[in-house]
Amino acid sequence: MAEKIVLIDGNSIVNRAFYGLPDLTASDGTHTNGILGFLNIMLRILEEEKPGYLAVAFDVKHPTFRHEKYPDYKGTRKPMPQELREQVPLLKQVLAAMGVRFFERAGYEADDILGTIARRAEREGYEVSLVSGDRDLLQMAGEHIKVRIPSTKRGGTQIDDYHAQEVLEKYGVTPEQIIDLKGLMGDASDNIPGVPGIGEKTAVKILSAFGSVENAYRHVEEIAPNKARVSLKEHYDLALLSKELATIKTDCELDVCFEDVKLGNLFTEEAYLWFKKLEFKSLLSKFSESMETHREAVEEIFQSVEDLSEADRIFERLFESAGNGKGDFGAGIALIRQDGRCLGLSLTFSQRDSYVIFCRNLITEGHLTDRILEYIGRGGRVAAAGLKEQLPGLYEVDQKTGWSREDTGLYASFFDVSVAAYLLNPLKDSYLPEDIARGYLELTVPSWADRFGKLSCEAAMQEKEKEFITWCCYQSYVPYLAAPVLMKKLGEEKMDRLFLEIEMPLVFTLYEMEQRGIRANSEALAEYGKELAVGIEKLEKEIYGNAGEEFNINSPKQLGVILFEKKKLPFGKKTKTGYSTSADVLEKLRCEDPIVDMVLQYRQLTKLKSTYADGLAAYIGADGRIHGKLNQTVTATGRISSTEPNLQNIPIRMELGRQIRRVFTPADGCVFLDADYSQIELRVLAHMSGDERLIEAYRQAEDIHRITASQVFHTPLNEVSAAQRSSAKAVNFGIIYGISSFGLGQNLNITRKEAEGYIKKYLDTYPQVKEFLDRLVEHAKKEGYAVTMFGRRRPIPELSSGNFAQRSFGERVAMNSPIQGSAADIIKIAMIRVNERLKAEGLRSRLILQIHDELLVEAPVSEKERAREILEEEMRNAADLRVSLEVEVGEGSNWYNAH
Repeated sequence: MAEKIVLIDGNSIVNRAFYGLPDLTASDGTHTNGILGFLNIMLRILEEEKPGYLAVAFDVKHPTFRHEKYPDYKGTRKPMPQELREQVPLLKQVLAAMGVRFFERAGYEADDILGTIARRAEREGYEVSLVSGDRDLLQMAGEHIKVRIPSTKRGGTQIDDYHAQEVLEKYGVTPEQIIDLKGLMGDASDNIPGVPGIGEKTAVKILSAFGSVENAYRHVEEIAPNKARVSLKEHYDLALLSKELATIKTDCELDVCFEDVKLGNLFTEEAYLWFKKLEFKSLLSKFSESMETHREAVEEIFQSVEDLSEADRIFERLFESAGNGKGDFGAGIALIRQDGRCLGLSLTFSQRDSYVIFCRNLITEGHLTDRILEYIGRGGRVAAAGLKEQLPGLYEVDQKTGWSREDTGLYASFFDVSVAAYLLNPLKDSYLPEDIARGYLELTVPSWADRFGKLSCEAAMQEKEKEFITWCCYQSYVPYLAAPVLMKKLGEEKMDRLFLEIEMPLVFTLYEMEQRGIRANSEALAEYGKELAVGIEKLEKEIYGNAGEEFNINSPKQLGVILFEKKKLPFGKKTKTGYSTSADVLEKLRCEDPIVDMVLQYRQLTKLKSTYADGLAAYIGADGRIHGKLNQTVTATGRISSTEPNLQNIPIRMELGRQIRRVFTPADGCVFLDADYSQIELRVLAHMSGDERLIEAYRQAEDIHRITASQVFHTPLNEVSAAQRSSAKAVNFGIIYGISSFGLGQNLNITRKEAEGYIKKYLDTYPQVKEFLDRLVEHAKKEGYAVTMFGRRRPIPELSSGNFAQRSFGERVAMNSPIQGSAADIIKIAMIRVNERLKAEGLRSRLILQIHDELLVEAPVSEKERAREILEEEMRNAADLRVSLEVEVGEGSNWYNAH
């Protein structure tokens, strides 16, 4: 088998990586996204290809081409953004540290260097893989040269491979004809002009008939259409210039010895230091040998225990350390569960003591949890990852009454390392022990999937017992070591109070709410589903009648044909798979044809049926209640999210969507109390901005949107029209989210200029709001993060991006996060206080649900007035703002009636 060489276009790939990843910076402010993205692509290619040789090529400078007929044309590319330019020399240093040879020659572009090396390698019998985002390199494709072109698809990297046949199938020309194709159609991304008026389809047609630019010109009178014939006649010189620009040199003067590019160990000590400096934590796991040695040393202490007397001796040693002041976090724990059953306890209380105690031979879950509670009772503190999932057995909620075993001292005895890691970086996807070990302990721990694939706990325990024991021990070992590290970092970033006073108590509040659940009437749900089915069937008939034929309404392809070919509606965007029929496209067409509104309604009803009418039934437990999950570590802003099922996504803006709330009913003898903050984010904006006019508007205790309309449009309050109020409302809420004139124009169906005028009038009316928002953006650009009233930080790497769209997004986030995040913190404080107050007063009323700015309490009829008072008091007093926090409380026999 022939040896293989991989050749990478350094400039092209680092450029693609830079624009494909959000901006990343190391602690010293160095931009790193281009380097990290390049390394990820390179390592993926090497893993797939397993070559013996590797080389990278870089441009030194882009030659400038001039042409007599086109003196203004210069074949130079636009300069790199500064954030990318500074990364290229660093990338070269990293590659050198990894032992990767790279080539650069004055006057040569990277693809000329690659072309020369590729042809030489081909002649000497190598299999060549050329990696570049530049499609000019497709002219190199052949039997022994494969061109690999990475692209970003759906947030990931897809790599398309081309030999000669794939080039012909994709582009309709041979690799040799790629330069003629570029000569005719040009390439804006490569600054190749082409012939004006000749696109890809026409160019392919011409080359299919005549083979080359030169031969096409010789037969120019035979070319159709007339526009192309005339243009080629007039711009033949430009076609030749474009072909010259597209042609890759394969005879550069290069001193290349293939032994010099032989692939060795990339993960050298020097490379490790670079990865540490640039904070490429995800890549440190590649340094397997040193990491493996570290892991082996750690894992030597891991032990399994199955004997009750031995387990108790371990607990006695644990108790001896409780409250002795040797450390804030005396133990790490993890209850190992599967399908609600406890298999054992992972316990670590020193760097020499890490065990998994299995529930066998008289060792029960109750015995293990009682011993942990005994340790806490003696003054011990424990750390865990994903504490909420560890609480069953440690913290009981009576399934009949919904009361929780009250032990407020228990709160301060736990430390959730997952919540702490989330606060320190809310942009990550997961906060499992392996993530925390890698991020804070410089320890690479294989994940469950890496070790066991899709095996269950019991299967892993039986089939890979030693590895299972190791995995179990890490579940407590990592929290034990990480807790003090994380607490120190929280203090450094001034989020320790946020963690201790809000986020940790919230773990218990959310757990209690999940355990209590909300009652759902399965019969009412089925009836709701039938109503939706009738509505869906009626809409189907109306749509078919309007279209004049039956078709699959759920098929974008078939729907696109009806709308844009049969009905000839505007805004048709044809893709490879057909016309786009996305929601934003259909919204533009609402006024064009009645069928569009029918389709939008149809989509809403079918989603309601599948997601709620049919979907919710699967979540109703044996107790008739839905026990969904409330997630604390998902959103970047600090808001709580809901899953299994997602009750926060019920479409309450449409009446039929709101009707789903009827199926949720309180326990017998109880009512629902639904408390909702009134415009909490606008009130937070008034407080944080300090704008006196906005504050005074709220102090008037009238309709804020009407007051804003009156001030913005200089209209007496009692003369404000409905349209003016609607516009003011859109601006009021839009300002919070950094809305643009384009976005506001779309929302209000007005011109961009009119929208600009509305926003200007608003900011003129409330000048301190504008100053405040500007300060937020300035602070975020300087510090790299936005911060809420309570100290919660939201990193915004997009602000230092070289991409305008990403920077604009970052600025909107900088304006919105402090407001939305502060509102999220306030609702969390309210949840904790309402929950504790209900328990402290010995009431049977219980907090069961949180939806955005809304809290739902299930209260016995005899307690409803007291529960209402507690709701109003605690929600209003959750934060001390310059404007009052207003709460509206409704009551009902189901959730719909209560809201």
